[in-house]
Amino acid sequence: MFGDLERTPRTLLVCDRSSFLDEKNRLSSQVEQLHFNYKVSMLLPECSSAPSRLEAVLNSFNSFYLIRKLPIHELLDKHFLETSVHQGLVSGLSYRTRIDEDNCVALMPNGHLSLSLDKDSFELLGVEGKPSRYNLGTNSRYGGGASLQALLSRCDWSEHRPEVRSYALTDLCCPLLTSDLQSRDPHLLLEWLGAVDADVSCENSSNSFLSTLVCPEPKTTMSRALSVSVCGLLSPQDVHRLIQQIRCYLDQPRLESWASLTVHGFVDSPVSWGGDEHGVLRGGENFYSLLMFHDHTYHLHLGTGAHDTCPP
Repeated sequence: MFGDLERTPRTLLVCDRSSFLDEKNRLSSQVEQLHFNYKVSMLLPECSSAPSRLEAVLNSFNSFYLIRKLPIHELLDKHFLETSVHQGLVSGLSYRTRIDEDNCVALMPNGHLSLSLDKDSFELLGVEGKPSRYNLGTNSRYGGGASLQALLSRCDWSEHRPEVRSYALTDLCCPLLTSDLQSRDPHLLLEWLGAVDADVSCENSSNSFLSTLVCPEPKTTMSRALSVSVCGLLSPQDVHRLIQQIRCYLDQPRLESWASLTVHGFVDSPVSWGGDEHGVLRGGENFYSLLMFHDHTYHLHLGTGAHDTCPP
């Protein structure tokens, strides 16, 4: 076991710098390509409570549906295909299934059905496919209530709202952030953002054995900050609306000129970026982090596991 633990799993991190004002920026398409998101984390410096318009966007994220014991053949129903799938109104992901052990299903927004199956199920179905690069019940969640009524009427289901949490931070040790981040190590920056979101202190003494996390240099101390998270089955469209509202927030004069947004994809989703296969192995990384500035520039970091396809 020791030999395995000493090998740190390699990850892929793609960094992109651009401006919202640049017509050639690819942010919208990059956001849309991570289809299945379970958590959005936001950090607003020098802020103690969410502005009303930003809070309204957070509370308007679409509901999602947990459908229990859904037979997969129901997704091939002609009426369901014509009224929902072909209209781009529905997507879904198998719930509490692990892609390294279970059969997993993803219904893509473009209507493609992605199956990640074990060998016995694959041979039993007799479908065409290709071997996975990973060792691989099917409960499912969906969004878009009106288009699902016919399907829901035949199933046991429940509706859920994304869960919004926020908490104020005081005297937060923070790296000095400007739109020019060339000299900064993006791994250290993402590590710090993750520590803030997880409420892990980066104020560690040299003899601390609890954590080696530290705030990147050069750094400063913010008197206050607001950390907000939204959890559920979150659509790229809702994330995009949130990004636009944060841009509006940054247009207002304030002490700090940046805000961050991190979007986490489901670890056990059969697909990650676009329709490419996703694998857990040791980490299951599947996220992007967006650092936005008041001058409309942004830095985007896209991360995934070493065995996945490189993010767009």
